[in-house]
Amino acid sequence: MEITASLVKDLRERTGAGMMECKKALTENNGDIDAAAEWLRKQGLAKADKKASRVAAEGCIVLAQDGGKAVLVEINSETDFVAKDENFVKFADEVAKTALRSGAASVEALKAEKTSHGPTVEEARAWLVAKVGENVQVRRMARIDSANTVGAYVHGNRIGVLVEVKGGDADFARGVAMHVAAMNPPYNKAADVPVDFVAKEKEIELAKMSEKDKAKPAEILEKIIGGKIAKIVNENTLYGQPFVLNTDQTVEAAAKAAGADVLGFQRLAVGEGIEKVVEDYAAEVAKAMQV
Repeated sequence: MEITASLVKDLRERTGAGMMECKKALTENNGDIDAAAEWLRKQGLAKADKKASRVAAEGCIVLAQDGGKAVLVEINSETDFVAKDENFVKFADEVAKTALRSGAASVEALKAEKTSHGPTVEEARAWLVAKVGENVQVRRMARIDSANTVGAYVHGNRIGVLVEVKGGDADFARGVAMHVAAMNPPYNKAADVPVDFVAKEKEIELAKMSEKDKAKPAEILEKIIGGKIAKIVNENTLYGQPFVLNTDQTVEAAAKAAGADVLGFQRLAVGEGIEKVVEDYAAEVAKAMQV
């Protein structure tokens, strides 16, 4: 069967694969466009499998929101160059929209969801791997589905935050999301700080004290340690930190002034927790010279 330009164009629009890849797929499958599409899918999955073990610690955080429903997705690539590629950016945006629309509760569930273009997220990912030549992974997601106010903020496509706020308004909720992006507090309020954390900090502060201070009466010693622990707790909680939009007041004070209560937050940063491979090219060259 003759492989016409029109047939190649149709397959390209259907799959998003390159012109030459579509022509080869049609040639391999005697012009059968359905078989060619399946062939391309299998080729993409095979290439994706080969690259799956390569470290992907770059990428972006993408956001999709509709009122009280919001989702963040972390999508990784091997290099920042690919993270800025138009195909990668379009894929990331489509994944976020699919996550919001589908209500998927996990990354695994999200991968099986169909995108607006037809293929599943996993199929689209495999095709993207074949196109950009790098490992691409849909790694994590965060979701809030609430009747309360939901604030969302993404900083430079590298850090994303969702905040759930009871009361207050959208501007305040977004401001808190910006604060979490900037300050990365481990906990929301003092009541959320683990007992073990407090006990450990007390132990550390006591060890740092001089023998003279340790000899003070128990009630005075407790006040000294208590003051130090209160400061540490404030530094590690959203409510205890100075509000980045108004450092003259804490987030807790700002929340009270806004008639709001921050119920919780979720924060994703690109590549956190992934061990990056550091290439020492000078050492590689030196080693090669010795061979």
